[in-house]
Amino acid sequence: MRMAVFISRSAEDTINFAKGYASSLKAGDVVLLNGGMGAGKTVFAKGVALGLGIDDEILSPTYAYMNDYGGKLYHYDCYRLSSGAQAEALGLCDYFYGSGVCLIEWAENIADVLPEGYKTVTITKISEGERRIEY
Repeated sequence: MRMAVFISRSAEDTINFAKGYASSLKAGDVVLLNGGMGAGKTVFAKGVALGLGIDDEILSPTYAYMNDYGGKLYHYDCYRLSSGAQAEALGLCDYFYGSGVCLIEWAENIADVLPEGYKTVTITKISEGERRIEY
């Protein structure tokens, strides 16, 4: 399947793009957010949250592993996990089949337990302000 590309020129561009992207999502969707440190994955998550009608402050769940925003959005950070078994032991996989949208950062660390049919968004830092978003 061919990926579409959006070039973001600012964090605000990324948020606005992600708000629009959120309209393509439905309950139970799992989206892998790929990109290096500082690429803008959490900024993208903020936009998705706004697009889903969530006004809470969106923070990277690095130490919590997953933040639950009212059952509408589950934002994961799997950077500190080393296996799908760890994700299962923490109960993180249960949310893949729930009524919210799952956004997963560092999903490659739990690749063996990801559900079929997930979507992928890859964010690449071009320069300090610019990002390439493939979706």
